[in-house]
Amino acid sequence: MTVREARERTFFGQPRVLANLFGVELWERFSFYGMQGILLIYLYYSAARGGLGVDETTATSIVGAYGGAVYLSTILGAWAADRLFGPERVLFASAALVMAGHICLAVLPGLTGVAAGLILIAVGSGGVKANATALVGGLYPPDDPRRDAGFSLFYLGINLGALAGPLLTGLLQQEAGFHYGFALAALGMAVGLVQYTFGRRSLAGPAREVPNPLPPERRRLVAVAGVAAVAVIAGAAVMGLLPARHLATIVVVVSAVASVAYFGVILTARTVTRVERRRMLAFIPMFLASVVFWSLYQQQFTVVTVYSDQRLDRSILGWEMPVSWVQSINPVFIIVLSGTFAAIWTRLGDRQPSTPAKFAAGTAVMGLGFLLFLPLAGGGPNSAPLLALAGILLVFTVAELLLSPVGLSLATKVAPAAFRTQTVALFFLSVALGTAISGVLARYYSADDETWYFGILGIAALLVGALLAALTPLIRRLLSGVR
Repeated sequence: MTVREARERTFFGQPRVLANLFGVELWERFSFYGMQGILLIYLYYSAARGGLGVDETTATSIVGAYGGAVYLSTILGAWAADRLFGPERVLFASAALVMAGHICLAVLPGLTGVAAGLILIAVGSGGVKANATALVGGLYPPDDPRRDAGFSLFYLGINLGALAGPLLTGLLQQEAGFHYGFALAALGMAVGLVQYTFGRRSLAGPAREVPNPLPPERRRLVAVAGVAAVAVIAGAAVMGLLPARHLATIVVVVSAVASVAYFGVILTARTVTRVERRRMLAFIPMFLASVVFWSLYQQQFTVVTVYSDQRLDRSILGWEMPVSWVQSINPVFIIVLSGTFAAIWTRLGDRQPSTPAKFAAGTAVMGLGFLLFLPLAGGGPNSAPLLALAGILLVFTVAELLLSPVGLSLATKVAPAAFRTQTVALFFLSVALGTAISGVLARYYSADDETWYFGILGIAALLVGALLAALTPLIRRLLSGVR
């Protein structure tokens, strides 16, 4: 180990600057999951309980659409980084948008606050996710064996925020009201912005560079197109062409079209080499498996939230815990297990399973998690034990650790040089598509049809995992040396 390397590895054996990115992502996730932990019940609770009284199907569609829009907007954040400003500047501006969105939810009443807040948070969170991930990937040479372990640590920061957010906002919502919970989310993002501001100097060089600058003569055209797009969307909303009940379906269609278009642009670009193109082709089946995985996993914020509110026994020594606290169970397991997974991948080194094998296992385990709901199916209110749901969410966590941080790492490894951040955004498009699908699928959930609902979706995920496992040898050849 050189003197330079020894000085650099000051954050659990990782580059020092990872700590700064770890911090901003932690606080962004605190605000994101803290707000999302109470969003669905805010929408469908009656006015007497502090909610807006939206019907349950529409509420789950809004949440699914919003979640999909967050990941869909990673395209915008990634494009702005690659073509206009560089990833570091876009990350900072996006975090400020997130804070503004939470302030809108806390201050503005009714659906006005929901619309303004969710739009700002979706655009801002998309920019944070794409660029923070790309910046983490840029800390490592392509063949650095620390990469997956570094992403696992970064994922730990995400889940520390995801743990604390729902606990604190949920408790504040239950004791003081929804708007106080939203205000706490805004405060958390403000803390993240402050700590990031002090460490911005560490992210210089490539972090401030624009990999594929947009020619000056095209910038005005892009600005006009952006304004026109916003005007069209606003007009469609005013005219009632974007009904809340079908927002999730709309986001599914937009995400699917964007995904096909993005793959087309990257695969046909002249700046992409033959090896880079082969790797992007290998990325396609894993992209599809990721869609299936997230369409089940993200139901924690739709079906599992409704299930926790209406079916779960949340009584602890005579005290009923907030609904949102269920969403902190998964981050607890992530925090406990992420270090274990990082240590396993580090110890195995080149002997660890390949990326497509990890994807196949993650998708199949997610299907198993849904099948574990079957023994609990058909019960009434308070019939599902909290410990049983915790066990199911443990399985969700294992599936997540097999696929999600590995997918982030994969996106940075297969990314063509001219599409560095945008390839990360492409991975997040799979999350966008899966999240929006989770909102669509939630329409078909009911207590009377639980056996069919959980059974069909669980078996479907198992089959997709098996198919990806069978394709793993072919995918590895196309990856051309990327594991």
